[in-house]
Amino acid sequence: MKHRIMVDIGNLTLTISDAIDLASPLLAQHQQRVGYIVWELAKAAQLSADMTEKLFLAALLHDVGAFSVEEKLAFSVFEEKNCEPHCIRGEILFRQVPWLLNSAEIVRHHHRTWEEWNASIDQPAVLASQMLCIADNLERLISRDQYILHQNDKLLSRIKEGAGNRYHPQVVDWLISVSRREEFWLDLVSPRLYALLLHNGPFNRMELSLAGMRSFTTMIQYVIDFRSRFTATHSAGVATCAESLAGMFGLTETETKWIGIAGNLHDLGKLAIPNSILDKPGALTKDEFAFMKSHTYFTYALLNTIAGFERIAEWAAFHHERLDGSGYPFRCHSAEIDTGARLLMVADLFTALAEDRPYRKGMPKEKIINILEDFGKRRLIDEQIIMLALDNYGELYGRVTQEQAEARNFYENQFAGVGNAEE
Repeated sequence: MKHRIMVDIGNLTLTISDAIDLASPLLAQHQQRVGYIVWELAKAAQLSADMTEKLFLAALLHDVGAFSVEEKLAFSVFEEKNCEPHCIRGEILFRQVPWLLNSAEIVRHHHRTWEEWNASIDQPAVLASQMLCIADNLERLISRDQYILHQNDKLLSRIKEGAGNRYHPQVVDWLISVSRREEFWLDLVSPRLYALLLHNGPFNRMELSLAGMRSFTTMIQYVIDFRSRFTATHSAGVATCAESLAGMFGLTETETKWIGIAGNLHDLGKLAIPNSILDKPGALTKDEFAFMKSHTYFTYALLNTIAGFERIAEWAAFHHERLDGSGYPFRCHSAEIDTGARLLMVADLFTALAEDRPYRKGMPKEKIINILEDFGKRRLIDEQIIMLALDNYGELYGRVTQEQAEARNFYENQFAGVGNAEE
């Protein structure tokens, strides 16, 4: 295992932006496109480098508070919906991460129209929110079934209709100015947009510390889990269980922290799975389970795009693999599954068995032990790590339940009454 992993902040943020838009082809690249538009607006307005980066980061993750696939799809069309809940949740989540804190207010007000502001456009938060508002609305107006240069004039006409009420006239003028170039429109819908933003975008800070990674991935853990009360604490439990097992196994402090980060992100691909499947009260059909199997594939595909994350992608994504090759989706065998992935496999199973699920209550200790022992004896999961977990069952269970209680407390205190996080 690597003792030191340096992560490019642009690479990381763009990948998580991709993950949030996994829900549907109607949403693909939505936040990156919005990021591109605000970047162009920032250049036209001659914003400072720091302000441009704050706005750009807000744009790339502006829908982070829309937890479910169903909720995201509700915003894939231009008609007005109740936008407040996901804006409020987004601000709360941004405030959990020190390097995103200055972008939180922009996210909070990105659906606020100009006529709703009782403040000067010269105030940075007002200007940035208006730029994000117009960029978000422009992107949602784009038809994905029509060539962009066959619709750009109509798109601008729709935006101009909002000048003076929905948008500040100066912001509209900046958009008109940057959109005169066909290049603007072609870049906006290019499948290479990720690469363009990664290599040329306005990221001032290049590398993220381990502490910064932990706070950011904890926020993403919330995004993954807070879609439903049944999943609200799962990743918190898995991360803590995996990190604890790693320490008991003898890994270094730095290695154990990276194992915890992999635990935070292990279900990242579930952002593509509808709540109707995640919350189904009965057994999944064959077709539904086939869809569920994609979540670890997406976890790997996303995390593997981050330079330096190659091993972490495997640790996070292999938690449904089995040592005999019977797992999914990669059908890995024992020799292909390293210690980090084996720790996550045990942590995920240990945590899942003890949790309430839509179709069953959490299992008692005796049944959890029997199932874990059976997995070990059949050589499906590493027997040495299973025995380590069982030998330290009380301590491990205590740490997991404490961390899950804290996650649930945060979920209930911060998001109760903010729309319906389960819809």
